[in-house]
Amino acid sequence: MTPRGRFLLATLSGLVLAGLVHVGTVLLIPGLSETDALSRAQSSETLDHAMPVYTLATGDTPAPAEAWLPIPDPSVAVGLCAYDLADGPMRVSARTGPLMLSLAVHGRRGAFYAVTDQAAVRGALDLVVLTRAQYDEALANADDNEVSHDVRIVAPERRGYVVVRVIAALPSQRSAANAAIQAVSCTVDSPDEETKDETKAGG
Repeated sequence: MTPRGRFLLATLSGLVLAGLVHVGTVLLIPGLSETDALSRAQSSETLDHAMPVYTLATGDTPAPAEAWLPIPDPSVAVGLCAYDLADGPMRVSARTGPLMLSLAVHGRRGAFYAVTDQAAVRGALDLVVLTRAQYDEALANADDNEVSHDVRIVAPERRGYVVVRVIAALPSQRSAANAAIQAVSCTVDSPDEETKDETKAGG
């Protein structure tokens, strides 16, 4: 091989190696980061309600200088509930009202389920996040004569979090939006409470 050929081969090999290292590093960042969304969310696992992440400015209280979620909308209050399904299924319950509310379930790889208050039944929106094994067990133990309007979501991973968003279209609605976030309950569901007829599988 000529010197020029060896030079081109070495250059090409270096570029390929650099590309592989770059791709590998990008893929490893979520798993190695200690400040990713899932890691930050885990502080809310011990709470029985949504933890406010971004609250809206009211007459007496300014909006926070920054929030760790990407570029929050100044008209949207944000809260979250983290879960570890090793403790049992996570039930997220919200009462709907005049303000638009949405729930989005996230794993380490991103959101895998979302719903708005348009799916509420009699003013209530209830999600239960489960592992596949917990889902199968709940299905086997379900009472066919008992009707429930909960929604089951099978999570692709054991740990994750639910993001709650409430829109305040007018400045006068900001206090209500902040209160609506904190009113969302997040509790570990006991197996005998899981009887539903509407199901959703997310993985």
